[in-house]
Amino acid sequence: MPRLLGVDIPNNKKTVIALTYLYGVGPYIAREVCYKTGIDPTKPARDLDEDELSRLATLLERDYTVEGPLRRQVAQSINRLREIKCYRGLRHRVGLPVRGQRTRTNARTRKGPRKTVAGKKGVKDLR
Repeated sequence: MPRLLGVDIPNNKKTVIALTYLYGVGPYIAREVCYKTGIDPTKPARDLDEDELSRLATLLERDYTVEGPLRRQVAQSINRLREIKCYRGLRHRVGLPVRGQRTRTNARTRKGPRKTVAGKKGVKDLR
């Protein structure tokens, strides 16, 4: 497996697809990087030689924020929101959806598995 910026990219995928395994590199940036470095996007990642890998690495480090620095930047942004105690920061802190989604139903990705509340009576029990 070729190693790029500390990440193993898959062997058997096309270069343009394999680059999307890097944090912060999507399909558009992957195509753009392949074009700028002169690498065939349809070439399998296992066929990349050391020269091509070094060209990719230097271009990504120089022109784009990816992997470690991007993760750090995102974490710092979230911590800033938490520290100033704005609405979005409070939602991050409590672990609820941040962007206005409903929470009465759904939101299970952020809230985690259901916690059943015991002692709730049905309509039949009230008679």
